[in-house]
Amino acid sequence: MGIRHIALFRWRDDVTPAGVAQVEKLLGELPGVIPELRAYAFGPDAGISEGTYDFAVVADVDDEAGFAAYRDHPAHQAALAVIRPMLADRAAIQYPVEITG
Repeated sequence: MGIRHIALFRWRDDVTPAGVAQVEKLLGELPGVIPELRAYAFGPDAGISEGTYDFAVVADVDDEAGFAAYRDHPAHQAALAVIRPMLADRAAIQYPVEITG
């Protein structure tokens, strides 16, 4: 049984499109440097409903050790160093999923 990590971000009012683009660039590099990632997706809210978060990250790993490797990886920590000052709010969850492929 694998682990799915979902993080939701609500940006501060002063966050610019350029700042979000930098986040997307950094997150886009992670699958190439963190071998524990089995699936990885991220992106802005589609704007379909009100009251949502602004941005989501979804990461699938094989197990708790894989999640810890992702969480603690220097490239992920570097991305978080950019993301944290931009946050008004964050929510996250990890839950078991069937990993295929």
